[in-house]
Amino acid sequence: MDNFQAIGLTSSALSENVQRFVVEATSASTRRAYRADVKIFVTWCEESGLVAIPATAITIADFLASQAQTGISPSTLNRRIGAIRYAHEAAGYETPTTNKLVSVTLKGIRRANRVRTRKKAAATVDKLYQMIAHCNTQTLQGKRDKLILILGFAGAFRRSELVALTVADIEEAPDGLKILIQKSKTDQEGEGHTIAILNGRLNVVGVLKDYLKAANLTEGAIFRPITKYGKIRKQTLTDRSVADIVKRYAKAAGLNAEEFSGHSLRSGFITTAAEAGANLFKIMDISRHKSVQTVQGYVRNAELFKNHAGNSFL
Repeated sequence: MDNFQAIGLTSSALSENVQRFVVEATSASTRRAYRADVKIFVTWCEESGLVAIPATAITIADFLASQAQTGISPSTLNRRIGAIRYAHEAAGYETPTTNKLVSVTLKGIRRANRVRTRKKAAATVDKLYQMIAHCNTQTLQGKRDKLILILGFAGAFRRSELVALTVADIEEAPDGLKILIQKSKTDQEGEGHTIAILNGRLNVVGVLKDYLKAANLTEGAIFRPITKYGKIRKQTLTDRSVADIVKRYAKAAGLNAEEFSGHSLRSGFITTAAEAGANLFKIMDISRHKSVQTVQGYVRNAELFKNHAGNSFL
């Protein structure tokens, strides 16, 4: 069954209905990552003369150690453990990834690695203005890119959420836009979440209308590929393209493009809101974070020098 094979497995033991629902339990982006990780694991096992599914804890520990020796980061290894776990569970096997040997091996790799993950830069509002200044709004691509940057920032969108937006998901309101996010990382059941986007100084409503009119879009996906001749395609833009667009305009603005990613728009809104003293829970209304601790991390970074303990004597 093609859908079940999307996670890199086949199983005659499971009915097609069960296989279909197993696959639907994860998002498309997660399945892509899992498929790649499981393929790497299976290939390594075949080359080592070991059984991949079901695997033993010793096999997985050896795999992790081998991967670490080639320079694979602990965060990537952690994701691969998740893929291996999901592959076993989806095929109806007990997962060996919970074995103490696996967790201890990964912990040892982390300690030996000791490399602090470098976070991507936040596209705060000042940087956003620098970036959109380089959008050529005389072209359809420039109009689209400007909307991606502005809407991605104003709605603190994950890039997968941004490219999934359709015309029907957006409703104009007196103060801006109401946008329905049909499915997201923290809403895998697809219950949906509506957020408010202020029109504000960025003129989100005007930029949206300008693009939709120029693209002649009245339904379907909002963000789509555009040919070099300025023709808009029918398919949806990929989330990878959002990251490329952010990097392109960061470079045009004289910023270090390597420090920016698709996540920079989302983190830019949260950081800017925190710097402006916005209420933590109001920020979470837009960002849709489930964890207060996650958002507090942004707030702490934004307020490092605010009311500093050394203000009176340093």
